[in-house]
Amino acid sequence: MKGQEPVPGADGGESPRDRFTVVIRPVPGTDTDILVLAGELDRDTVPPLWQAVEERIGVGRILVDCSGLDFCDSSGLNALLRARLRAREAGGRLEIAGLRRPVDRMFEITGARTVFRVYGTVGEALAESGGESDGAHGREH
Repeated sequence: MKGQEPVPGADGGESPRDRFTVVIRPVPGTDTDILVLAGELDRDTVPPLWQAVEERIGVGRILVDCSGLDFCDSSGLNALLRARLRAREAGGRLEIAGLRRPVDRMFEITGARTVFRVYGTVGEALAESGGESDGAHGREH
């Protein structure tokens, strides 16, 4: 029926909410908020990511923890790129941590690693303060 949200499992499949989550974790005493992503980031699951980014614009630094991300398609990558631009427009930055295969491979193939500041782990990202955010880490030369 038009206008109704899908019921998880009603068609034998999962709803987007069952496949992807975003948890916002402010880091006390800093201008950093962590967005913890888990599951599959694709065309159907982008809206919660975009909503979380919009809620955090203005905090200074948004660190996207991708260690729980199992999949990301071109729609997901596009959303992250747009979120990075949105953060920059507001005077902040958006950085990535915890990429793992196959998402890491997609970042490598597309060249997105040269656009984002990428850290191996959230811990590494938090240990490093400030600095220019455009591809300073994770570039493959």
